[in-house]
Amino acid sequence: MQVTKITTPAEPAVPKAHQLSEKQLYDEINYHRAEGLSKKMLEKGLITPDEYDKLLVEIRKIFVPILAELL
Repeated sequence: MQVTKITTPAEPAVPKAHQLSEKQLYDEINYHRAEGLSKKMLEKGLITPDEYDKLLVEIRKIFVPILAELL
């Protein structure tokens, strides 16, 4: 008597989702807050468009957003 093992086809490998560390999560949140505040300052005329652009560059250096690049 011959025994045949029946197996299901291997499931394709699914890449693991990128998990943010706690610091990355807080950086992401703080980036969006700082960006929003800067935008409100621009809209109210408290800063110029050039100053706004410079602020965004500095904000990106400080908080290093990951998700913002995708949006």
